[in-house]
Amino acid sequence: MSIPVSLEKLRAEATRFGATPYLLTVSDDGRPHSVSVAVAWESDALVAQTGKRSAANVAARPLVSLLWAPFEAGGYSLIVDGDGVVRGAGEDARVVVRATRGVLHRSAAAPAASESGCSADCVPLLR
Repeated sequence: MSIPVSLEKLRAEATRFGATPYLLTVSDDGRPHSVSVAVAWESDALVAQTGKRSAANVAARPLVSLLWAPFEAGGYSLIVDGDGVVRGAGEDARVVVRATRGVLHRSAAAPAASESGCSADCVPLLR
């Protein structure tokens, strides 16, 4: 099922999930790098203070994701893909993420794929 929604819906869901998602970046050797961050909204972007490795990853490869884990077993995760930029340097480095896609995602109850070909229960928030 695909139901695009506005940035306001994404903002509401991110607020509901809380201020501590995981920031997912890609390292120099292509491996994923995941760290817990605290985010806040600034205008239409999510901003997080990060360490040196995450900042370097974003500077070199700006396609990033934010992942909020589900509240309960079988619940939805919130996944936000976006374009990241680094603002500041050193201890003051912040990653600014402008969302390009957002989805509430959970594994399907049954192992078979649905008619749409998706084997999960997904609700698009922004695309």
